[in-house]
Amino acid sequence: MSFETLLLLPPVLFVVVLGLVVLEYVSFGALSLKQPPGKAQPPGKLKPYACGEDVADHKAQPDYSQFFPFAFFFTIMHVVALVVATIPSGVPLASAVAVAFLVSAAVGLFILFRR
Repeated sequence: MSFETLLLLPPVLFVVVLGLVVLEYVSFGALSLKQPPGKAQPPGKLKPYACGEDVADHKAQPDYSQFFPFAFFFTIMHVVALVVATIPSGVPLASAVAVAFLVSAAVGLFILFRR
């Protein structure tokens, strides 16, 4: 097995990329500005930034119930496009699987958007 082939294996590539990310994290941490030991934190350092506005601390609880159908639709359409676009041509079984996939996606979207 050649070195290039070994680097393309997902577990090996994952470890290499993870190592690079850890190296970046450590190097950027060394470059970041730190408070000298024993010195107090400046006031407002941990407050949320709001363009100079003084914002009262509160927790926002957004409602994602209207967002979910659109996100699910987006995901289904992209997966369907990826699967259908990558089927090999001239293989009847692959075409049948693509048609079954399209039908099941259509049924899923019908169930998602029914009223």
